[in-house]
Amino acid sequence: PEGRLEAELPLDRELHKALVKAVLGWTAVPGLPPADLHQIALLLTGVTRAVAADVRRAADLLPEDHAARALADVVLGEADRRLSVPPEGTVRCAQGHARLVRALYERLDRLVSAAPEPAKAP
Repeated sequence: PEGRLEAELPLDRELHKALVKAVLGWTAVPGLPPADLHQIALLLTGVTRAVAADVRRAADLLPEDHAARALADVVLGEADRRLSVPPEGTVRCAQGHARLVRALYERLDRLVSAAPEPAKAP
């Protein structure tokens, strides 16, 4: 009812990192049919949206003029732009989405480290 279901489900970051590493490790066409490449791109699209939502929430905790928030806005703008195009069944598309997931996780880590410490109870 509060629209926060995705905020309460933890992402399987290790699985995502393994997929990103595998996709970015392709040095030649992996020999997968376009339908499989399309499924990989769709999976990475879902991961991208979920991580982008986490980045948005983390960025919103920082002051408007914080440098980490400004950089997060840039990465999120790029994610929105790239996700506005439907995924294709190509290596290029899958690798582009994998790079985007990697960039979003890097930004999320920086935002978490830049977040102010919660106030301690007296």
